[in-house]
Amino acid sequence: MSKLLTGAQIVFEVLADQNVSHIFGYPGGAVLPIYDELKNHKKIKHILVRHEQGAGHAAEGYARSSGKTGVILVTSGPGATNTVTALTDAYMDSIPLVCITGQVPTHLIGTDAFQECDTTGITRPCTKHNWLVKDVNKLSTVLHKAFEVAKSGRPGPVLVDIPKDIQFKKGKYVKPKKNNGIYKVDTKFNGHHNDIDTTIELIKNSKKPILYTGGGVINSGPEATKLLREFVSLTGFPITSTLQGLGAYPGQDPQFLGMLGMHGTYEANNAMHDCDLMINIGARFDDRITGKIDEFSPGSKKIHIDIDPSSINKNVSVDLALVGDVKSVLEKLITVLKKKNPNFAKSNKQKISAWWKQIDQWRKKDSLGFVNSKEVIKPQYAVQRLYELTKAKDAFITTEVGQHQMWAAQHYKFDKPNRWMTSGGLGTMGYGLPAAIGVQVANPNKLVIDIAGEASVLMTMQEMSTAVQYKLPIKIFILNNEYMGMVRQWQELLHDKNYSESYTAALPDFVKLAEAYGCVGIRARKPDELDSKIQEMLSVDKPVIFDCVVDKVENCYPMIPSGKPHNQMLLGEKDEEDTISDEGKVLV
Repeated sequence: MSKLLTGAQIVFEVLADQNVSHIFGYPGGAVLPIYDELKNHKKIKHILVRHEQGAGHAAEGYARSSGKTGVILVTSGPGATNTVTALTDAYMDSIPLVCITGQVPTHLIGTDAFQECDTTGITRPCTKHNWLVKDVNKLSTVLHKAFEVAKSGRPGPVLVDIPKDIQFKKGKYVKPKKNNGIYKVDTKFNGHHNDIDTTIELIKNSKKPILYTGGGVINSGPEATKLLREFVSLTGFPITSTLQGLGAYPGQDPQFLGMLGMHGTYEANNAMHDCDLMINIGARFDDRITGKIDEFSPGSKKIHIDIDPSSINKNVSVDLALVGDVKSVLEKLITVLKKKNPNFAKSNKQKISAWWKQIDQWRKKDSLGFVNSKEVIKPQYAVQRLYELTKAKDAFITTEVGQHQMWAAQHYKFDKPNRWMTSGGLGTMGYGLPAAIGVQVANPNKLVIDIAGEASVLMTMQEMSTAVQYKLPIKIFILNNEYMGMVRQWQELLHDKNYSESYTAALPDFVKLAEAYGCVGIRARKPDELDSKIQEMLSVDKPVIFDCVVDKVENCYPMIPSGKPHNQMLLGEKDEEDTISDEGKVLV
């Protein structure tokens, strides 16, 4: 007969069997039995954050940079509700998290007890699944199921709500079993051979193809990114990426056209618009990518490769769907293509040569170019110098959300997967700093930089205390323009330069703030001091807040105005003025 364990002990047995080494959390009354048990499990390290939202984003950064499942432990009521933003963020961006929350004792549920809330009801729309466990004998099975659901199929967050009395009660512990049928998604491509044959025929007949890749490639694992590179080499096709797909394919490779979408490159967006064959690999046709739906790549055949059947034809109707894990589908495509067309790479090069000439013409626009200055630091230049001085260090980059996020995506080139952590679907200000903490915990000997905006980073600035406590040498590189920059840019376009409440009139002195936290503060104001100050930041083996004072009114280009197709981009102030004068206003 197996030994009976308390609910709190069962939690840690599950974590151990799931090979969890780190959890991010914040204690409170309804979860104290679990925190009391923590002392008996030295192999599991708890990271004490300063806010439960920070725990969620740190777990996201940990998961995205390591490929493991992030784990959160928080109390009932406000502890649980404070994680909702992070859970929604993870849900939108397909990040595997297991959130364990305390709940009031079972006999008090429904009585409006102190710090009670309907946690499962609140989080149902922003998790893959959630559970309220009222029987201690079911706790281990539910927790193991939670880890399986989080990682299976399209990854995402799950939540397990455990009443306080269940944490005290004793019950049986059930070890996880392989292939136990609890929750199983078949990730292999099981489609008809006709689908593969049809895909190969479309590839062979295409004269203007493009590969459109997303975060699903990275979620599929390192083997998928290797297969993607082989597929690009084999076909000779141009390739572009969503915000979340950056790093799946080398950013410096000549076949890579850069990021596409609202702030994507001129060549990537025009190629998407004019292509005759679009192969979507692990992306979801997000509105920031498609622009005006009825003018989105109107003359193309569209193939969608995705593990999630619900994503097929959800936003854009496609001609052919290959439902399965990216790795599995690419493996099959490459095998069949090589077998049926051993000389395809050579023969296809001539067929699409005119297409590449057109792409090279678009590239001559230099859509990421900007007018630099010797007097004030341009934000694009700051990111470029940061990239040049860190590209040999295999750096991990997180961001907040706004103009700085787009400049980072445009000007920092990623050659490896899992090096770029940003909030895409939800667009969560305050994401980058706690995410950097999670990344640093997962990668203790690597350089971790949060490219931040001064408005975003203040939303979770308290987590600098977490970084200092655990000696995590994260670098917070703030592009400080004193505005909510993207809001200000939209106000300039849409609201006749009425910058209503987008200017922050009382910013802290970030250097002094860094010192108050017990870390290092550095400030750069002039372009000619930027390199030396960045080198100083990199030489410090402590958390750093770098206040990079940049041009206050620089706008982020290129830009597709909302409601416009890909081939109607604003490339600079002249385009912006023409668009406003022609149409009266631009809908953003």
